[in-house]
Amino acid sequence: MKRIKILAMALIGAVMMSCGSMGSMTGSSNGGDGGSGGLGGILDILSNPNTIGNVISSVIGTNKVSRKQLLGTWKYYGPGVAFTSEKALANAGGEVTAARIKEKLQPTYDGLGLKSSNTSFTYNDDNSFSANLMGIPLKGSFSYDESSGKITYKTFVLSFNGYAKRNTNGIAVLFEAKQLLKVLQTISAISGNQTLEVIGEVSKEYDNVRLGFDVTK
Repeated sequence: MKRIKILAMALIGAVMMSCGSMGSMTGSSNGGDGGSGGLGGILDILSNPNTIGNVISSVIGTNKVSRKQLLGTWKYYGPGVAFTSEKALANAGGEVTAARIKEKLQPTYDGLGLKSSNTSFTYNDDNSFSANLMGIPLKGSFSYDESSGKITYKTFVLSFNGYAKRNTNGIAVLFEAKQLLKVLQTISAISGNQTLEVIGEVSKEYDNVRLGFDVTK
């Protein structure tokens, strides 16, 4: 609990630096409801221990994950967000903006039906991986660069890149926003769910952002 309070104080400092650049995100994520934006919305974020812990140092390459730590099965518990550099994070408005993106994605992920019971990633010591996205299976091989957190996935039909970043409850498995959008669009077409507008908005509004899944063992 003491650590959460310390993290909250760190975010309060970031708030003072980033409020001026958060307007567009606040308005779009809350439908223009002034009571949910501004200081009130920020305090809502600061009161959520999971959000606080998982957005501190929201930059790929920080809080590194070793290959040994990556191995095993990881189950989804929420949206994952990170930026490609400290500069990109600062330009977007800082840690509070990263937290707002996560909060904006949550209803979309819920609408898609993402749950711990149907969305997971398994990394094996023999470099094979398997995944389930909303119950749809995916298998292949992977390679991992510990220094950058980059995961290269290869399946029978396609290859793609992802990133791993440690957070307080496990790790985040992240992808380039447009790439994730395409994957979820394909899955949504199968399931008949079309609630993906928010991911498209984020990919257009923020450069160098990576989106994905917060996962835990």
